[in-house]
Amino acid sequence: MKFWRTFDIEVIKFLEGIHEIDFEIGDSFFQHFEDNELVDKGNLTARVKMKVGANVIEMDFHISGKVTLICDRSLEPFEQPLDFHEKMLYKFGAEEKEIDEDVYMITRDTPKVNVAQLIYEFILLALPLKKIHPDYRNEMDDEEYEGEGIYAYIDGQNSESSEDESDSEEDNKPVDPRWDLLKKLKNKE
Repeated sequence: MKFWRTFDIEVIKFLEGIHEIDFEIGDSFFQHFEDNELVDKGNLTARVKMKVGANVIEMDFHISGKVTLICDRSLEPFEQPLDFHEKMLYKFGAEEKEIDEDVYMITRDTPKVNVAQLIYEFILLALPLKKIHPDYRNEMDDEEYEGEGIYAYIDGQNSESSEDESDSEEDNKPVDPRWDLLKKLKNKE
């Protein structure tokens, strides 16, 4: 319970203007989330630049530091540097609900907003899809090597001649008799 309270921002206390709040994120942060299989350890700083307006609270999250990941290829742990920005808007309204993935509605008498889940989700979204140890990043995947450098395209200027060639090739091929019957039906109409 104490862990969650450390990530509360008491929005009711802040006056209009710009305010900055820092949060330290360590190894224990990631252990408080269920189903966390991606990140076990990390040392990050989350700086929240909060702009309080008359009808909206805009929060700009700047998260930087390192997380420890497990390599998908070698299963060795390695440190992945992270440095990114995310934004979240809190609009004042009649009820508390999520309007959009980046916009929440809160009431004017909402005392605090907890940002722990947001920070956790932002970190997970910033992780690379392929978690590859730096020692193995220069190696080529077999899948990526196949077909590398082979590009084919059709130039728009010669498209008419290629259509004529394909028509003549079709004329030379034997036609299925069922298609002949369908063409006769089409020509009758």
